Amino acid sequence: MTLQRRFTTARPALLAAALAPLLLQAAAHAASLRVTLAHDLDMARASETVTIPWADVNRALPGALIQRLAVKDAGGRAVPYQVTNVAPLAKDPQNVGAAYGELIFQHSFKAGEKSATYTIETTDGVTQPFPVQATARYVQERLDDFAWENDKVAHRTYGPALMAPAPPGSGKEVLQTSGLDLWFKRVPYPIVDRWYNKGHDHYHHDEGEGMDLYNVGKSRGAGGTGIWDGKQLHTSVNYAGWKVLANGPVRAIFELRYDAWDAAGTPVTEVKRFTVDAGHYLDRIDSTFEFKDKATLTAAVGLNKTPSDKGEQPKIAVHRDAKDGVLLQWIEQASKGAFGTAIVLPTAQGFAEDPLNVLVLAPVKPGQALRYWAGGAWSRAGEITSADQWKAYVADAAKRARSPVKVSLQAQP
Repeated sequence: MTLQRRFTTARPALLAAALAPLLLQAAAHAASLRVTLAHDLDMARASETVTIPWADVNRALPGALIQRLAVKDAGGRAVPYQVTNVAPLAKDPQNVGAAYGELIFQHSFKAGEKSATYTIETTDGVTQPFPVQATARYVQERLDDFAWENDKVAHRTYGPALMAPAPPGSGKEVLQTSGLDLWFKRVPYPIVDRWYNKGHDHYHHDEGEGMDLYNVGKSRGAGGTGIWDGKQLHTSVNYAGWKVLANGPVRAIFELRYDAWDAAGTPVTEVKRFTVDAGHYLDRIDSTFEFKDKATLTAAVGLNKTPSDKGEQPKIAVHRDAKDGVLLQWIEQASKGAFGTAIVLPTAQGFAEDPLNVLVLAPVKPGQALRYWAGGAWSRAGEITSADQWKAYVADAAKRARSPVKVSLQAQP
């Protein structure tokens, strides 16, 4: 009241000068933020993940919060979204979204569809949580396993407790490997917690949701890494530490840290960052190696030569494509269906193999991430049921990696 009275008794010129900043501020506050997506490929692109810096959202919609937000497609339908943190345990004392990092949602381009639009709006009511389609967690109840999944496929890898010696008479399992495991799913909902709760080895039987039929052993599994010296592969052991950075519903991001190992006389450490998106059979992995006294080393990403379940008498076909850096397998089993595994490594410069693995190779520099995609698909899930379909899916993934979707933003009054 005092401020209003002061303005009404002021001279017109002073009143205009006082109001100008407020009017400019009001004009800068948009009713919505328009998001335009575009791409150049002549193909369908299912489940493309869109990331928008929260700073851009906040600039158009000051004070927007995760609980009072809507992302709508061109038809006005609200779609699932996710907001990440700037950093773990980030603070937001003013409750203005300062701790938020990115807004994430997905769009599926149909064949021939080259662009799409969405709007981001604030809401009066509270937005309910969306069903989780991508998640990751440390599994302390099973020897330091770390597991992750989306609506298509699940994975796990192994921590320090699994490689620890077994006390006499304990019957404890012992396995030393940094290979990546696959759990094949037949359902879109999360299964990791349910399968672990069933008890170890119970998930080796398909009871309608899928099963663990993939063999890792001491191999690279489906996308583990190492350093290649031209003749031999040098690998880390089980992961030493983990960190979850985002945990669904659309995208999960986590890191695994590997302690130093000897790569033909060069000590090497590694941090792998996994980006797990809903709707994809391949996860994006960024591996950062640290080493000294050499400008580059040759990294290898591998697939197990003998990945099928016990007693399955597999027929294994391996396909290599140097142009796209693709290495894939298609495995026909006697009684448990067929499955594919694959790696897409855009910077690949060759292939190799050792007694356990087929490998794709690329140079790495210390501190610079090596980006690749890895994963698998099972015929009994009903979507990819042949080698040709798997090759086509992986080839499309390589094209999408080379040609990301373009995102432009415009505040709407």
